[in-house]
Amino acid sequence: MRFILFALVFLGLAPMAEAQQRTRLTVYTALENEQLAPFKQAAEAALRDIEIAWVRDSTGVITARLIAEKANPRADMVWGLSVFSLLQMEAQDMLEPYTPRGAEALRPNMRSARSPMTWTGMDAFVSAICFNTVVAQQRNLPRPTTWQDLLDPRFRGQIVMPNPNSSGTGFLTISGWIANMGEQGAWDFMNRLHENIQQYTHSGSAPCNNAARGEFGVGLSFDMRSVTLKNQGAPIDIIVPTDGVGFDLEATAIMRGTRNLEAAKRLADFTVSRTAAELYGRFYAMLALPGVEPTVRGYPTEFAQRLVNANFAEIAAARERLLAEWQRRYDGKSAPR
Repeated sequence: MRFILFALVFLGLAPMAEAQQRTRLTVYTALENEQLAPFKQAAEAALRDIEIAWVRDSTGVITARLIAEKANPRADMVWGLSVFSLLQMEAQDMLEPYTPRGAEALRPNMRSARSPMTWTGMDAFVSAICFNTVVAQQRNLPRPTTWQDLLDPRFRGQIVMPNPNSSGTGFLTISGWIANMGEQGAWDFMNRLHENIQQYTHSGSAPCNNAARGEFGVGLSFDMRSVTLKNQGAPIDIIVPTDGVGFDLEATAIMRGTRNLEAAKRLADFTVSRTAAELYGRFYAMLALPGVEPTVRGYPTEFAQRLVNANFAEIAAARERLLAEWQRRYDGKSAPR
């Protein structure tokens, strides 16, 4: 009887001991909410002694928080954040140099050029137009094929887009316009577009969600959200403007100053693995690891063909100036925080 009781106690303590031995990593992210659980589950299944504690918000908020915490970092890692943000932090020496195992296999334009690397890419996402066909018919809205088409007065009050100060999608959208039109041409375009904008949201997903619900005819958003909503049956067309779309990379990095460096390195190794790439391919069609076939349905082929020629380093260096100017010009239509 004593042996049985001892065995039961031992079995009861075993999970507690395992939990006590796990290293808890604080991981900052701008991933979509529905991605958090599967990403955490996959990583913790592969790394049984590591526990992920997410801190999630939109790109602008997470970036500002990381920079504010520079002197006393609270994040061990970043997993799923704009490369524009990471390049900004790289310039401030905030990222721990480390080349994850297998990272050399990533596409050269989707990983750090430094040695050791400071960040590694996961996937790419692009700006897109979510066009509600039902609302368009009700309100006699023409189907746009270019960004310039959105300047039509018939779109007055029918367009929502993300605020680039809080949304990575918003920033990649305006950076695409700058790359395509030149900076002055982009400001001229945005001045005219502003007349048709009803609201600037603080989330990159929100404009497409708004359009899918029929609240507005047009939501400027990003590919993953638009494809997801269309696959769920929303009455939207996914439009890839023929005059070129901005794009961004989701990426990972270890924060300099982490107290859990070895565990963070192991998680960084996982984030560039084939297992992780297959996970990314459930949501995105453009992956950093070649040879992995995405499983997400409904991606228009035009995305890959219409990317603007973007210089990530130059855009990252100008990010704060561009955001300040955008806020000065257009913040009056931003949604309440």
